[in-house]
Amino acid sequence: MASKVTLSEGKIQPLLLRLAFPLLVGNILQQFYNIISAIIVERYLGEASFAAIGIAGTVMNLFIFILGGCCTGIAVILASLYGRGDYPALRQAIFLSLVLGASFTLLIGLLGLTCTPFLLRLIQTPPAVAALAVNYLNTIFLGLLACFLYNFFAAVLRAIGNTAAALLFLLVSIVISLFLAILFVAHFGLGVRGAALATVLAQILSALLCLFYIRKTLPLLRVGREDMRCDGSLIAKITRFSLVSALHQSSLYIGKLLVQGAVNTMGLAAISAYTATTRAEGIILAVGDSGAEAISVFVAQNTGAGKRPRARQGFFIGLRGLLAVAGLLSLILFFSAEALMRFFVPDGSARTISYGTSYLQILCFFYFLSYTGSAFVGFFRGSGLVNIPLIGTTLHISLRVILSYLFVASLGMDAVSYATGVGWIIIVIFHSLMFVRLKKKEDQPPSGGPVFAAEEPAAPAQGASATVLAQEALDPLSVSEQKD
Repeated sequence: MASKVTLSEGKIQPLLLRLAFPLLVGNILQQFYNIISAIIVERYLGEASFAAIGIAGTVMNLFIFILGGCCTGIAVILASLYGRGDYPALRQAIFLSLVLGASFTLLIGLLGLTCTPFLLRLIQTPPAVAALAVNYLNTIFLGLLACFLYNFFAAVLRAIGNTAAALLFLLVSIVISLFLAILFVAHFGLGVRGAALATVLAQILSALLCLFYIRKTLPLLRVGREDMRCDGSLIAKITRFSLVSALHQSSLYIGKLLVQGAVNTMGLAAISAYTATTRAEGIILAVGDSGAEAISVFVAQNTGAGKRPRARQGFFIGLRGLLAVAGLLSLILFFSAEALMRFFVPDGSARTISYGTSYLQILCFFYFLSYTGSAFVGFFRGSGLVNIPLIGTTLHISLRVILSYLFVASLGMDAVSYATGVGWIIIVIFHSLMFVRLKKKEDQPPSGGPVFAAEEPAAPAQGASATVLAQEALDPLSVSEQKD
């Protein structure tokens, strides 16, 4: 029997660490997909192809963020049903999520194939580079279903607390991707299309490994004929969770693109500096993202099990851990900012190094706010309140973009740092207010009964369908939402 974790029992801190560490490593490894392709393309195909891969990655990442967000929302639903112990409803939700997600992926893949030339013209891509980028992106979009399937099966494993298996399969996929990229580009002469094909084939392999692992070692997740049933209310819930989570993830990426536009007005030195700082910052923020995912799964399982106080306790323990890590990383980054800039931009000008160093050092004073926001995102998402992180992120991104454009002319790249920090302040204030409001609802339930389930889940009513039970476990605030 494969490893699965019941998060509603046992010491909380070791459970959160067991969840978060593979997620952190996985988030960092994910960044190597594009890096591997870019290094190989630069080595064997030249500067134009390298530029095409970079531009194509900007477009491709938007679609990947959308799919990743969908799977994050699905994981919350599955974790809640798993925590409740309602395995028939869990299998039905897996089936419906797979069908809906695959259909949506095919739709946006077709959209990508159709709109790629327009998107490249919109961002003013040179024609010679655009032709190469189209070749790369067309291959990626034709294989986009493989990307979804890996993320979906990884979300299923994450929902039951098994994050280590998905990490192992991702590592295998990256190694295979490196091998195939060298084979296709250097030996078969397939150009940038070969680099894209290597990525797609590696994702197919990782998806198949996840599926084989689930089928062979986790019988409770094996979907049978009896689980292949449609239900309108459950479909609506899955659609809402996945689409709102996708919008949350994609809005973050769109915001970064808009901020990039503000930086581009400052010239080449600032562009190079911002590119380098985002690489360093990506690793820092990956810690917060991993913490958010771990807290989300923990809260969802315990909410589904009717152990709401334990869910809140897990949130506070996770928050304290993230704040401790934020303090340590901020201290290290503050004193190593210049060295990092020289590492990422070895041939950079003094102005580039200065821009990037100042940017990173200013943000060191705000990372504790970013990690606090990540902890809140995990809590609200795991509680079924997926709208709150979306609203908070929209506030953050709006302020960050507006302030960056307003002050970049006078403050340079420091304006982007301060704008980002102000955005994190606002998001933490908003999340704190929503958390207090939610706590009051829990402590003072409406007259019709408690908002959340009791400490132990109530026994199912005789004859109740799996779908009805799924709705009860899925959205613990449904009673409150109807009364508001």
